[in-house]
Amino acid sequence: MTKPAEQLAEALTKVAAQHFGGATITDLKRLSGGASQETWSFRTHKDGEAEALILRRAPGGGDSNASGTAVGLETEAKLIQLAADAGVVVPTVRYVASAADGLGSGFIMNHVHGETLGSKIVRSEDFASVRPKLARQCGEALAKLHAVPVRSLPPLRVSPAVEEIARYREVYKTHGHPHPVFDLAFKWLSDNVPEDDRQTLVHGDFRNGNIMFDATDGVSAVLDWELAHVGDPMEDMGWICVNSWRFGSIDKPVGGFGDREDMFAGYEASGGPKVDPDRVKFWEVLGTLKWGVMCTTMYEAFKSGMDRSVERAAIGRRSSETEIDLLYLLAAD
Repeated sequence: MTKPAEQLAEALTKVAAQHFGGATITDLKRLSGGASQETWSFRTHKDGEAEALILRRAPGGGDSNASGTAVGLETEAKLIQLAADAGVVVPTVRYVASAADGLGSGFIMNHVHGETLGSKIVRSEDFASVRPKLARQCGEALAKLHAVPVRSLPPLRVSPAVEEIARYREVYKTHGHPHPVFDLAFKWLSDNVPEDDRQTLVHGDFRNGNIMFDATDGVSAVLDWELAHVGDPMEDMGWICVNSWRFGSIDKPVGGFGDREDMFAGYEASGGPKVDPDRVKFWEVLGTLKWGVMCTTMYEAFKSGMDRSVERAAIGRRSSETEIDLLYLLAAD
């Protein structure tokens, strides 16, 4: 183990002894993925039985890195617990770290079996039998998620459509690189803002890649709640339909594995109100534009020298893909 991993193992051992009935830990391993937080897997051992758990914490064991758009890890843990109470399939939060634990800001949750690799979910033969029902299950999960009582939520930013447009327009303007298609999309969005007739908990990043799927049962966990906020629930439906999250299966708008109508049917059957497809399309356009602007941000980080990784440069080039997607969406209007 590296020294940071050794220090983490020592801290986790103390936590397991104090809060998991005297258990010990083994098999500590950092998992890939997670651009803003660290994810570690490990096992606890007690009375001859082992249990797989996951630690999600701030980078380097630092303090909560909540920002204007991202919630802190303590808030994320609370949201997962509230979602579980509403019937959303999520990992069970087992322990929220305190300052005395030496883990930094973070929480421990149950390990959930499944796959999050989007390209595998849309193409692998392993998921062929379950794939036809995934879109409906996503709709069912969203109906339960949006039913979490707003009054029960921890403090979250409130971000209706007009604020989302303004936020990303400002980011776009700071780059100083004109994209005529982006300008067209901003104009269309400003002309088609839906009325703010319903505000709920919004996951904020509900897409293929942040949902765990089991090859037999389908949706097994909704992950990565750091962008949660209060807003239009149709934002979540539009986001999962963005072409960038279809992993090449462009004929299946819901995550590359299903149809919008199946998602809408699952949503309505699980207690959600009747879905307005035009409202979902608005959020699909805004989601596509948001991702395009985020891609240009990646390029700016590469160009400035702040992050010269190939990944940043490659993602930056993907802004051109979103321009094509926007033209298709707007031409159909």
